[in-house]
Amino acid sequence: MTKGTSSFGKRHNKTHTLCRRCGRSSYHIQKHKCSSCGYPAARKRTYQWSVKSIRRRTTGTGRMRHLKIVHRRFRNGFREGTVAKSTKKRN
Repeated sequence: MTKGTSSFGKRHNKTHTLCRRCGRSSYHIQKHKCSSCGYPAARKRTYQWSVKSIRRRTTGTGRMRHLKIVHRRFRNGFREGTVAKSTKKRN
């Protein structure tokens, strides 16, 4: 009775496939549920006991195409329609 290498040779069918929301190979085909993000549930699956997994997928790990612009505008007080003062050359 072996529990190691010879047992692994019998595994030839896939239980999980790619998830369309998170892209990980965690979507259970028979259960129709992703074990990583919880798709098709509306809320994303997160737990406080897995702090490292939250850190991996939180805000700031991606491109932040919109938020990085909002952050810059926030530092300048969301000003719009103003023109910068012209700096005149000295003689």
